[in-house]
Amino acid sequence: MNDLPDQPLSSSVPEVESVDSTSVVDPRFERAMQRLHQVNVCARWAFVLLLWLVLAPLSLWELRYPIRLMLEYFTWAALRYGIIYTPLPSMGLFFCIGVTIAVLVWQSRNILFGFPKAYQARLAKRVQRIHQQGESHPFWQWVHGEKS
Repeated sequence: MNDLPDQPLSSSVPEVESVDSTSVVDPRFERAMQRLHQVNVCARWAFVLLLWLVLAPLSLWELRYPIRLMLEYFTWAALRYGIIYTPLPSMGLFFCIGVTIAVLVWQSRNILFGFPKAYQARLAKRVQRIHQQGESHPFWQWVHGEKS
């Protein structure tokens, strides 16, 4: 599976001050950055899922009367009533929607335009910190794919 020689990755980790798209980086370090990015993506979607499983049902339960009003006869006044007179459940639902849209936009931007240089630099610094701490770091196994 791994066709690279078995040498410690920490010895091949370059000191990163800024990441260029033209700079040559060790392929194992690039793979570690990609895995860390995948951990970030999974963590963001797990947070979104948690919001929709916990906060959204509670908010919808509290909004059941305004929703019933709007199902019978939709008016902008009923929508306004639901938002203004039940502010916490409305904010909870808007928070779920907002976080979902933010994660979708963030991931779409990364897919369509690539990673911004600042994000690449943060990923590289985090990978370096994981390498410096070694196997005791909680993300060590996820970044390297296996425990050694």
